[in-house]
Amino acid sequence: MKLKERQHPKYQVGEQDFTIQYMSRNGSSSMPRPHEHPFFELYYLLDGERVYFMDDKVFTVRKGDMMIVRPHDLHSTASTDKPNFERVLIGFSRSFIEQGDAEVARLLDGGASRLMRIPLKDQPEIERLLRSMLKECEAEQPHYSSLIRSMMNELLIRLHRIEIALHHQASLENEHPMHQKISEIAQYIKANYYEKLTLEQVAKHFFISPSYLSRLFSKLTGFHFREYLQVVRIREAQKMLVNGRESVQLISEQAGFEHIAHFNKTFKKITGTTPLQFRKRHG
Repeated sequence: MKLKERQHPKYQVGEQDFTIQYMSRNGSSSMPRPHEHPFFELYYLLDGERVYFMDDKVFTVRKGDMMIVRPHDLHSTASTDKPNFERVLIGFSRSFIEQGDAEVARLLDGGASRLMRIPLKDQPEIERLLRSMLKECEAEQPHYSSLIRSMMNELLIRLHRIEIALHHQASLENEHPMHQKISEIAQYIKANYYEKLTLEQVAKHFFISPSYLSRLFSKLTGFHFREYLQVVRIREAQKMLVNGRESVQLISEQAGFEHIAHFNKTFKKITGTTPLQFRKRHG
């Protein structure tokens, strides 16, 4: 199917304080690579269906669902067998919310990145706020940034109230059995990253053929199996570099690398810097 796309510009307030963008697509699509960023993200699906990989879980996102993405959590999206979709994507910093209301900003504390299934009765109000923010960004009337901040505060309060009512939400996260299986495999890799893990060993552990696991893992997460293992290992190494005083040699071994040269090469490929430079910058 030929890919057809309709989207607004990505509107921006401040340097990296707030962004919002509407997009509609006909045809299968996926992110080129899973990614992370230092700001919060809200992904609301106005229509259609998407597969969303979040750190180590796979979700099926449907019309009326909101993905809440915390800073630095690895994520990607891909098509399901229903390729058409329509979404609004918001990125915002904590400081953007604090400038309007420090109490609302505290709602951002704690909790993990997650899926919220917005009840049907609440969807019109959520969508009204999203469309109003898009209109304000497009028109750029006087004081529009203050009005957008006010609407963001209202959106976060409404989401918080909905979430309190959806205390049973966790049982809804993985509805497709293979999505659940890939989530379990990603969590297994994160828990055992320091072992000598191979595709064949993990496939045997989960009673799946290696070729099927390889195809499904890549489709749902955006990573090849070995790439995901390397990213998990490097992310764990980053924590050790910042929080501990062990040598780079020891950290490379604890992260599951057999050779320091391979660790250094992989670290720079994924982070854009060397382990020592990373420690100096963040230590």
